[in-house]
Amino acid sequence: MNIFKKYFGDFFLSTRFYLLGGVCALILVISFFVPVLFLPARVFLLLFIFITLVDYFLLFFVSINLKAFRTVASRLSNGEENLVEIYIRNSNRFKLRLTIIDELPMQLQERNFSMKRTLSGGEHAVLKYSIHPVERGAYNFGNIILLISSVASVVVKKQSVEAAKAVSVYPSFMSLRNHQIVSQTATNNETGNQRKRKIGQSMEFEQIKDYVTGDDIRTINWKATARKGLLMVNNYVDEKSQQVFCLVDKGRLMKMPFKEMSLLDHAINAVLALSNVCLQKQDKIGLITFSNKLATLIPADRKLVQRENILQALYKEQTAFLESDYEMLYMQIRNKIKQRSLLILFTNFESVSGLRRQLPYLRSIAKHHLLLVVFFENSELNILSREDAITVDDIYVKTIAEKFVFEKKLVVKELQKFGILSMLTAPENLTVNSINKYLEVKARQAV
Repeated sequence: MNIFKKYFGDFFLSTRFYLLGGVCALILVISFFVPVLFLPARVFLLLFIFITLVDYFLLFFVSINLKAFRTVASRLSNGEENLVEIYIRNSNRFKLRLTIIDELPMQLQERNFSMKRTLSGGEHAVLKYSIHPVERGAYNFGNIILLISSVASVVVKKQSVEAAKAVSVYPSFMSLRNHQIVSQTATNNETGNQRKRKIGQSMEFEQIKDYVTGDDIRTINWKATARKGLLMVNNYVDEKSQQVFCLVDKGRLMKMPFKEMSLLDHAINAVLALSNVCLQKQDKIGLITFSNKLATLIPADRKLVQRENILQALYKEQTAFLESDYEMLYMQIRNKIKQRSLLILFTNFESVSGLRRQLPYLRSIAKHHLLLVVFFENSELNILSREDAITVDDIYVKTIAEKFVFEKKLVVKELQKFGILSMLTAPENLTVNSINKYLEVKARQAV
């Protein structure tokens, strides 16, 4: 059985074999009517059989020395392009033609992935490709399948290289550095991302120093001045260590898809980027996830390990198919968060009536904390509302789409009426707009 598997189990005939065999058969058929072609047809047939046998002998009786392995990070970033590399070396003295099939994780739903490469004797190559995961979780790579053929490419030998590996897809972390750079600049090329003018004066004391021309006389410390005999002033710096909590709704409305990712995944990616910026600004960042019950609560902290704690917590979050309980959320916030904080709620409201059911609890939360409600535009409805209506059906569709788009704007007005900050954003702009809004609130010292 092992001998059969060795010499015939991985044996395949290529497309070229069937083409040459078809040509040979055609010439033999024609030679039946044109006898002068019978001898060339026999020669061609014998040559075809000889090439096939030599090709088979070369691939199955001569030791084929090929080395291949895959390089991929143990952590992949959700919603972004992640690089995968395959290293192949041909240690033989003759040229080989290869078709490389990498067994990709099931979640990618890629069934026709292959790469072709020709390697001379002693040559090596690094093949690169990228994958774009849209779900968090464990991804299992399989083996590397090599379909080997010689220059003749009549016979194909299959070789499987053990390369099984499990990797984890985490919330988007590859763009964290870009968002960190954005937070340090006054403006950015992305629409709407600009720093706001600072209002008011910070009251966080830093030190007492000698008065110099240009210092605000309102900051003179008269007691220190009397002790030292020189004018002394208090020096203040921007307030730090403010508490920021990201509240992530995991209810059924967050299951809606956008560009193959759910709204929950977009919110999770934004929370991770926002937490990195908050830590850079030396604010304390915390996390609460909820649906019909509290799922995760990470107390606010500004240690560097906090980003890893939030990343690990967000990695396993999944959408629930129940309506979110905002009364429970209010009770948990009152019990767990004692200091006035900035609460950024990532949720979704499709109608004003849906908002009004939760509005009493949002108003109660806003009495004790600065609440920012972030919810999503329906990009597909926006496109429908801008399309030209030609038929009666188009008029109906356009009218309904405009109604739902208008409902979203009414939700913003309803929140603003009760003094609750709100932000309506497209899912693809969520991260940038969230960071920009946080920087604006911080610059205004609203907390």
